[in-house]
Amino acid sequence: MILNLNGDINRYYVQTLCMIFFPGATFGKDEVPSETVPQVNVDVYKDVGGSDTAYVSIKLNNKLYEATATVSYDEDVIIANPASIAVGRALLACGKEIFNQTPPWGILTGIRPAKIANTLIHKGNGILKSKRILRDKYHLNPQKAALAVSVATSENKILKKLPKNNCSIYISIPFCPSRCSYCSFVSYTSAKLLSLINEYVDVLISEFNDTVEIIRKLNLEVSTVYIGGGTPTTLNCEQLEKLLLAISSSIDTEKLAEFTLEAGRPDTITEEKMALAYKYGVTRVSVNPQTLNDDILKSIGRRHTTEDFYKAYNIAQNSGIRDINVDLIAGLPGDDFKNFSDSMDKVIELMPSNITVHSFCVKKSADVLRSNSDIYSLSSNDAVKSVSYSQLKTKLAGYKPYYMYRQKNTIGNLENVGFSLDGHESLYNVFMMEEVQTIFAVGAGAVTKLVDRNADFYAESRIERIFNPKYPYEYLRNYSEDKERVRRMREEKIFEFFSYKENQ
Repeated sequence: MILNLNGDINRYYVQTLCMIFFPGATFGKDEVPSETVPQVNVDVYKDVGGSDTAYVSIKLNNKLYEATATVSYDEDVIIANPASIAVGRALLACGKEIFNQTPPWGILTGIRPAKIANTLIHKGNGILKSKRILRDKYHLNPQKAALAVSVATSENKILKKLPKNNCSIYISIPFCPSRCSYCSFVSYTSAKLLSLINEYVDVLISEFNDTVEIIRKLNLEVSTVYIGGGTPTTLNCEQLEKLLLAISSSIDTEKLAEFTLEAGRPDTITEEKMALAYKYGVTRVSVNPQTLNDDILKSIGRRHTTEDFYKAYNIAQNSGIRDINVDLIAGLPGDDFKNFSDSMDKVIELMPSNITVHSFCVKKSADVLRSNSDIYSLSSNDAVKSVSYSQLKTKLAGYKPYYMYRQKNTIGNLENVGFSLDGHESLYNVFMMEEVQTIFAVGAGAVTKLVDRNADFYAESRIERIFNPKYPYEYLRNYSEDKERVRRMREEKIFEFFSYKENQ
């Protein structure tokens, strides 16, 4: 895609707007104009009367589509700046003319739509008015506006009880037994990389212990621990127990509000591993089939069957662990509404305390793009119907949506939603998604997020991030060759941030 900008507007923001209608689009400097390569021109200028106007034109297949939008500086309850809203509305008008479709999330491009809804509510608009603003100002369809406000309401009930001196810990296990064709995570499956796990666990524990010491010096209390991946249960029993023992030796796990272990792949779940998890205080596990159709499982690179999922689920259920989450993905390659609704019905029959429904999303590095370059579809009717069905079906079964996020290049411009039975919401998911709490992260690819909770409203909090090396071999090299320097630099950044807080 060729994108030309003129005026005071963020390029990345405009790119994300373009990707609503052109998922998978690239914006390289070497793009050559042609009939099939969209050419987008955006002009933004300020009006004398106190407003911003955006002119957008899109040239595609030798046709020119144009639209103009003006937003006043005093337009009621606009959260973003007027120029951004004007560009969004003009680009939306062009896209609707080209494709004869209105994106379900209108001009919202961020990953946290519930945060927008929470901000509207915080500004005193109330539930009904907030829905109306999302619908009329940001052009969400009524169902998505209602969903955003519903999730925001659920989150607020949890966040009101959150003490300011609490934090969480994320522990990264970036290994999997096999790589899914759609995978976008930094996870490793080859025999050579899997051979790193023993050393990785040792270094991980060392970083974890250093982190706990920092938390103690800051007089913070750990409320949740989340072991994610990858697939943490790729670890064998000895490796898993070593990690869990280290965690429970440094933290009183009985005082944690939540302790999650992503079991993920059913083919990595055994009675021994779930018994270890229960022994060391794990309160929540994820058992994620993604679909209950064996043909689709095989086509996406999963090495388990539907029968394996049921066995794994029963093992988790009988382990004594309090909460079980089950993931499904709507819009998988080769899937359709009939298959997805069948999977959804079967999962709800089990009544896990948590169900998470993801919309299919492919990143550029995913294997599936090599075999199916037309994987993105704007309409994706089956995926749209599947997501709608999941939200209706869970509601009828007594579940409520409690957290949500969105991604670029998602089929149908859809969303990912977590549903739970009352009182069984994943606290970590809410804290992480709404950025209300400092989360210390350890391991390869982990990102520590420092949050200043002294702000009057959490959505206005100051946030800083500390990135660990992305790949396991880089992570191991960093911590083996220069551990003290790496540890000291990380500690200095953290204490500098919290010193800033104390001085405000």
